[in-house]
Amino acid sequence: MTIEEFNQCVDQHADNLYRFILKSVRDSEKARDIVQDTYEKLWMKVSDVPSTNAKSYMFTTAYRTMIDQVRREKKQGSMDEAKLYALKHEKQYSDLKEVLNEALGKLPEIQRSVVMLRDYEGYSYEEIGEITNLTASQVKVYIFRARTFLKNYIGAVENVI
Repeated sequence: MTIEEFNQCVDQHADNLYRFILKSVRDSEKARDIVQDTYEKLWMKVSDVPSTNAKSYMFTTAYRTMIDQVRREKKQGSMDEAKLYALKHEKQYSDLKEVLNEALGKLPEIQRSVVMLRDYEGYSYEEIGEITNLTASQVKVYIFRARTFLKNYIGAVENVI
């Protein structure tokens, strides 16, 4: 990949990569750091990564960096105690996006990641498998479970609106 292709890759994919990571970590500073680390790693491998594979490389690297950071934070612990919420959505909201974001937050990390890669970013099952180190059938199972949870959590759209 040339420097021009690297710059073009940054311009084309920075927003999508940031949105994907932000939805997962829910902290804009952490998301920026992860995206910055991703671009740094891509820069270090700029001569080894073909420009046709740059997007996949970036999403894979960002995902793995995010997972590493989450694992480190779990080992260190948090000063804030997590509140346990009921799995059912009882509140009446008029903002469907807010309800969906709340529901996505209740999913396990792997399910949230595969659903977002599939439904938000439009990756195929095979591409998601490459990014997350899962088989295509495992990706399908996680997506099915996540969608089932989201359907049960949100309920009928008429109840939310």
